[in-house]
Amino acid sequence: MTASSPIDSASTLALARDTLAIEAQAISAMAARLDAGFVQAVQLALSCSGRLVVTGMGKSGHVGRKIAATLASTGTPAMFVHPAEASHGDLGMITHEDLVLAISNSGESEELTAILPLIKRMGVPLLAMTGKAGSSLGRHADVVLDTGVEKEACPHNLAPTASTTAQLAMGDAFAVALLSARGFRPDDFARSHPGGALGRKLLTLVSDVMRPAEQAPRVGLQASLSEMMREISAKGLGATAVVDADGLPVGIFTDGDLRRLIEGGTDLRAVSAGQVMHRAPRSIRPDALAVEAAELMEKHRINSLLVIDAQGGLCGALNSHDLMRAKVI
Repeated sequence: MTASSPIDSASTLALARDTLAIEAQAISAMAARLDAGFVQAVQLALSCSGRLVVTGMGKSGHVGRKIAATLASTGTPAMFVHPAEASHGDLGMITHEDLVLAISNSGESEELTAILPLIKRMGVPLLAMTGKAGSSLGRHADVVLDTGVEKEACPHNLAPTASTTAQLAMGDAFAVALLSARGFRPDDFARSHPGGALGRKLLTLVSDVMRPAEQAPRVGLQASLSEMMREISAKGLGATAVVDADGLPVGIFTDGDLRRLIEGGTDLRAVSAGQVMHRAPRSIRPDALAVEAAELMEKHRINSLLVIDAQGGLCGALNSHDLMRAKVI
């Protein structure tokens, strides 16, 4: 069949569904086989004072890199070492404080089996993830994680498909069990992902995104409406704090308040800030998470917040645009 030849839609979909069914069945069967060995593997990883070194050849190596990355981002220091490179010097990256996780479906990968005796001679504990517990890898291992599958999803039962899916799923189960045992929390995850959306939400503080005190709009209680509007326009927040004689915020006046006054027919020349402000304005501390500010704005349907320090003084202000610029919302 050439690349431009039409395909049979029904058979293509049937083959795809069969593939997914075979791989789902492989994972279900593997889950049913989990035993005390898995718990022992988790315990070995928890007691490891060094790093968890993952190794594997070919497709198992690709899976191993992903497992190492998942472990490292969820509280278990981990790295990937290529077994062929290990035979040419990279074995020196492994120390007696480490734990090795070797992955091979057959358990007989030549490059991998060549370094197993050296790993054991170093006294490094060895976890095996293999489909053949009686293989060379399985016999050398302290603990075997059984990732055997009945058949590959490949129609010829050749290409690693169900077996690599099983390895990947076992790696995820291992990582999740470890993060739970370590008490790994969302903020811990965020510290490993400071550039991601979760990192921004869980690490960004109000003080990181607020407008500083000198840029926070404020007027006195006796300020006229025109004075309030000049301050709002000058600072560009869409609102101004109203402060008492000691400089402590006692109210807030917004663009929306102005529209409501106009609609109500109020004599704008006769009012002062103290008469038209909203008392006890919504505020937040500078050490609060920026995402808390976003939640507060959404809950009360407001666009601006005053930032108040521990002494009750106005130390900044922010609005929804500040949070959007910081990609918190």
